[in-house]
Amino acid sequence: MFPWVFLFAPWLATTPLAQPAYLVVLTDGSFFHAEKAALVDQERIRVVLPEGAWVELPLRRVERVVELQPQTPAAEPPPAQPPCTPEFAHRPLGEKVPFGEEILAAARRHNLDPRLVAAVVEVESGFNPYAVSPMGARGLMQLMPTVWLAHGILDPHEPAGNLQAGAAHLRQLLNRFGRVDWALAAYNAGAAVVEAYGGVPPFGETRAFVARVLARWCAGWGSL
Repeated sequence: MFPWVFLFAPWLATTPLAQPAYLVVLTDGSFFHAEKAALVDQERIRVVLPEGAWVELPLRRVERVVELQPQTPAAEPPPAQPPCTPEFAHRPLGEKVPFGEEILAAARRHNLDPRLVAAVVEVESGFNPYAVSPMGARGLMQLMPTVWLAHGILDPHEPAGNLQAGAAHLRQLLNRFGRVDWALAAYNAGAAVVEAYGGVPPFGETRAFVARVLARWCAGWGSL
């Protein structure tokens, strides 16, 4: 049982219900729609349900919170078979890639192309180890507490540990789905959501994330 706390505001009964703006994905594989979502502190998140109640959840129980942006032409489904391989490739990263040695070490340990890991880092955090998302994801690979704690990381802002946990998580998703685009979609939106939709879900945020990572990885983007 989750220690959920509900509160109803009587005036909401006469207020038109807003369209769901977020999808909240829990670590047990369940997910639900929310009108609003925001951090309470470093350990809790508060979501407002479409019915007007709000609920507080421990952040360690939340796998992902996805913003349900309208579908746009820029967020069309990415190519099903990107012309790259996720397995470790003996290709050096560009000299200007931040944290290149740490990325290479994490990629080698988890049998990933370091350029794929670098592409995820660039899209997720812009190589900022102190990045914090509005929903509580932290560090270079924007990990939620359930991921960094599962891999024994105590400080998600420490670059080497964050990269090791993030690369391990990405490898698990690749093993689970057998496709890079689906694994990236699960990285962004949660594995249960990808399974429920039978592929990359029709969320603007998720499809844009997958497309951006693949574009940087497969095209040998920039300094990668």
